Amino acid sequence: MRSILLLLAPLVMAFAPATPNWEPPRDVQRQLMGGKAWADVLPDTNGAWLVRAAIDIPAPPRTVWGVMTDCRLAARLVITVTSCKILSGNQDNGWDIREQVTRGSMFLPEIHNVLRADYQPYAAIRFHRAGGDLKAEDGQWRIEPLAGGAGSRVIYVNRVAMNLLAPAFMVRAGMKRDVPKVLVNLRRESIAALRA
Repeated sequence: MRSILLLLAPLVMAFAPATPNWEPPRDVQRQLMGGKAWADVLPDTNGAWLVRAAIDIPAPPRTVWGVMTDCRLAARLVITVTSCKILSGNQDNGWDIREQVTRGSMFLPEIHNVLRADYQPYAAIRFHRAGGDLKAEDGQWRIEPLAGGAGSRVIYVNRVAMNLLAPAFMVRAGMKRDVPKVLVNLRRESIAALRA
């Protein structure tokens, strides 16, 4: 039995979920308190990348949640999104399957992404690949209340692998540049929703 488990261990590790309980280190938390987004992109197994990111937002978790889960706002968060729609399920029932399409560029093709999201209202969104162009995607968004619930810390952890022939350094640099932009956009839209 032990030998079978040892043989299966690499396979299990290859499909292990991203580390959902990750917390930003103390030095990063100081940066977050200053209103800046932080992200890191590390090589993972089987050509995947482990993305960890965070931002503090001066809006309650319920407001941030509303922005994060509204397909109509997807293009304001990720400016390359051309389409977002719910294919099945219902957030009110705790899950849905969403399709997002992002436009390509000279170096990147259009990406069609289908995710299943499981919801814990105002606190967490756990997601994983359900189809589309990515090889793997498994992660979580967490919203932690700050300042007695007047603010939110958003933590993003994702293990993602793409079907791209781009050099690894370009993929990593692109994600390290773009993930903070998404978080800054989430902050901006959450503040706008709070003031509306």
